[in-house]
Amino acid sequence: MSSLTHADYLALRRFPALDGLRAIAAVLVVFFHYGGPDRLQGWAGVQMFFVLSGFLITTLMLREERRTGRISLGEFYLRRAFRILPVYFVVLLVTVVASAFYGTFVSNGIGPALKYFLTFTNEFAGASPYGQSWSLGIEQKFYLVWPLVAIALGTVVLRRRAGAAALGMLLALVLVNFTTEHSNPGWPLHYFSILTGVVLAIALHSPRGFALLRPLTNRVAQIAVAIGFVAVHLSVKPIAGFLDGTNGIPGHVLVVPVYALATAVLLTAMIAPGPATTFLSTKPMQFVGERSYSLYLVQTIAATIIAFFWPALSGLGQSVVVTALGLALASVLYATVEIPMINLGRRVITRQRAKSGATQQGAPQAPTPQSESSRLATIGQAQP
Repeated sequence: MSSLTHADYLALRRFPALDGLRAIAAVLVVFFHYGGPDRLQGWAGVQMFFVLSGFLITTLMLREERRTGRISLGEFYLRRAFRILPVYFVVLLVTVVASAFYGTFVSNGIGPALKYFLTFTNEFAGASPYGQSWSLGIEQKFYLVWPLVAIALGTVVLRRRAGAAALGMLLALVLVNFTTEHSNPGWPLHYFSILTGVVLAIALHSPRGFALLRPLTNRVAQIAVAIGFVAVHLSVKPIAGFLDGTNGIPGHVLVVPVYALATAVLLTAMIAPGPATTFLSTKPMQFVGERSYSLYLVQTIAATIIAFFWPALSGLGQSVVVTALGLALASVLYATVEIPMINLGRRVITRQRAKSGATQQGAPQAPTPQSESSRLATIGQAQP
């Protein structure tokens, strides 16, 4: 069976299997929160989104530099703002208004935590109806800092010293963690997942790095990798239990690096055509994957509605019904907020290019995964 070539990889305009990966991870998270089998450990599956974020964002920057010779910082931040902020603040507003209406604004924790949600320091907020958004604090800081680091170092240098750069950032985060008092020890390790995606993107963009990883893009290897990843995922709980308390760190935190590396291997295999890619690219997977960001944000609202009308529901039935209602609500947000705001962001960028005369009509156009990026589902992680 032939493998994907580097030229084929650079020519890809989309990574269709990623919709399916997001769909699976999003449903696992909801199941973990609302009655799903504990063995699934959906909290770990959401690490996949961190790896995807690092991979896709870095891939876009590398391909933009390859196409235009530079990285537009302003356009990057505009794309992220129009993609992430509208739905985030709509769901936050609904949660705040509903809490105030029912007189639970302070007692349910949303009031005291509001300052964290408004400043994207979500990972340090206490329990509240919007607590599932805590990883967006981590994601937003990555979006803010990583492009600056990439430009400051120069992407050519970055490509050659990606491992050192990622390790340095991780060590800095760990140092900050253990020298600062806060309520969430271990949070820097979640950046390991994002940085794993960053390093993967740099490796695949490089002909030499791609050559090392190319065997994973074989159709037969894709099946083996998919089976191996399922085995790793189902092993999360026993491994976490074995490691629990090591150096005072919870076991589920120590599992994160292992899971991130397994996700990177899976992602590499899924960029190529194959049976697993075909499955992950089906219409149902695409449907859920495109709405996965909104699904994650509205899961608490969906669960609250279900609990009001069907208080006795529990277990697997609860997780299925909450997911179904969450998808319905997410579809409304996808159609009325996500897509219109993404399109508005594109128009703003187009107008800015026209005003500055910085259009790229005369530049060589290398294919980019831009359509994939426009639907990048940056889902917050659920803390177990």
